[in-house]
Amino acid sequence: MKIRLDYIEKGTGTPLILLHGNGESKEYFKHQINVFSKNYRVIAVDTRGHGKSPRGMAPFTLNQFAEDLKDFLDSLEINKAIILGFSDGANIALLFTLKYPDFTEKLILNGADLTPKGVRLKTQLPICVSYGIVSLISVFDKKAISKKEMLGLMVTQPNINPTELNKIKVPALVIVGTDDMIKQSHSRLIAESIPNCKFSVIEGDHFIAGKSYKKFNEEILKFLKE
Repeated sequence: MKIRLDYIEKGTGTPLILLHGNGESKEYFKHQINVFSKNYRVIAVDTRGHGKSPRGMAPFTLNQFAEDLKDFLDSLEINKAIILGFSDGANIALLFTLKYPDFTEKLILNGADLTPKGVRLKTQLPICVSYGIVSLISVFDKKAISKKEMLGLMVTQPNINPTELNKIKVPALVIVGTDDMIKQSHSRLIAESIPNCKFSVIEGDHFIAGKSYKKFNEEILKFLKE
């Protein structure tokens, strides 16, 4: 059974879809919505089980989230959009574009990873430990299941072969922070594996859209205008 994703919309023109990261909501893009909506129809979406979107009964996986995005675009009768994803949102954007290439006009990946091994060990190790603990707790306490599912996304997913990325034919941008939790070598691999892709590094950590938003927005708008 399909669910109805919660979203906010502002502006007119070419649709620009904003996909947030793990455990977050559309509110993550508070510094982008007003700026981008001057030139685009900005739609920030809450992923399944995040923000105000229901969890539903379907599997809690990035592939399912990509299917949810397809259903969402269909419900709004959008057949082509610019997609900007952050972290897990970027992974969703990648999976969606690989499966539904005709629906993506331009692709912006902020902090994507092809596998959990793309994350720096100092970040990934505590996540794996927490996942193990919560998995044990969830056997006795059902309230811990949602936390287990959320952490599981970062421990077990995604699993994308870099050779698949050469199928992406639309203009793309990979943008990361200088101190990103994603290894810069991994981010470069993603950019180099997509045929028509630019690579941008700006000062900051994984959360540059929130902490370094002026420079982040400038880089995004420059790419979109090219």
